[in-house]
This record gives sequence, C-alpha cells and structure tokens, in this order.
Amino acid sequence: MLDLEPQRAFARLRSFGTGEGVVATERTGLSVATVLARNNKSSELAAATSRTFGVTLPDGPKWTSAEGIMFIGTGPGKWLAIREGRGSFVKELADSLDGLASVIDQSGAIGVLRLSGPALPSTLGKGVQFDLSLPSFPAGCAAVTAIAHMGATLWKIDEAPTIDIAIARSLSDSFLNWLEESAALHGLHAVGFSSKV
Repeated sequence: MLDLEPQRAFARLRSFGTGEGVVATERTGLSVATVLARNNKSSELAAATSRTFGVTLPDGPKWTSAEGIMFIGTGPGKWLAIREGRGSFVKELADSLDGLASVIDQSGAIGVLRLSGPALPSTLGKGVQFDLSLPSFPAGCAAVTAIAHMGATLWKIDEAPTIDIAIARSLSDSFLNWLEESAALHGLHAVGFSSKV
C-alpha cells in the first residue's frame, strides 16, 4: 500500500517584492478537525477535553493549547482542533468525545500560514474587516472572518505580531495572490516550513 504525502496547500508560496515586511511560513503536517458540541453537552465536553487532552476549551473567539494540541473557538459550541503530525489525532479526538461532540477531519481541507513581520498589520488591514491592533485584538484572540472575500480563521500567537491564518485549500492560490499584492510595498519573505503549534 502506498503512503502518499499530500501536496502542500501553499506550494506556490514564494518571496515577492523586496524586503521582509511580511514573513510567511506554511505550517505543514498538521492534523486539523472541527469539533461541534452536541446539544446540552458543552460542560461535559469541556471536562472530557481537559481530562483527556489537558486543554481548557476556550469560551469565545480565543485559542488555548497544551502539549502540542490547540483549540480555537470559532463559534458557539464550535472549535478548530490542531495537533502537529498526521497521526491518529482526529480518531483519538472522535473516540474520546463520542456522544459529546461531532468531530470532522479537516486535515486535507485546510492550509495554515504563519505570518509575522513589521508590515503585517497594515498588510492584513487591506483585507480584514476589523481592527487587528492592540487592544482590540491581543495575543490569544481568534476570529472567523473574510479576507478579501475569502473565508478565513485567524488567531494571534504573540504581539510581535505573529498571526496564523487557516484557509480552505481550494482558496489557497487566490489567497497567495492577494497576499503578494498586499505585501508588495514592504516585501513578502517566504521561509521554510513549520509544524510547530
């Protein structure tokens, strides 16, 4: 049986313009799942997630992580769960949360870019419909939004600022086109690939 390596969502990622105003790294080899709480099971789901994975489920548009597992609040009773590696995380998640949540594997459907650099706020500001600066969007916050009419989930890692953006693989080339054009003034610098949560 062949074990095929999936093509990277942002395989076309390249440096563009001059300078390093925005630095982009594709996060590869991630297991990603959508977790939807079943009716009236939110408290039990939170307890099971804490007990099994050591992660406190965020309440609202925030993210939390422990031991390489991240949960990002994307709506009422809804989270994006991410772990490094393409192993059995989604199955473990589904088995552990059976009866408490629906778990949908998104590993092959979503690409994640880690963006940083001094021109990141002004670059993203050209497409994001809300204020990404402090105190409106501090580290630990998340948002489900549109960037240049493309659905995206983003979460702020630190105040450098470093922001991760999850985009549907079907929109990855369109997003890269937008990112190149928006970052061109200060330069887009593409670096190696990362799986670090």
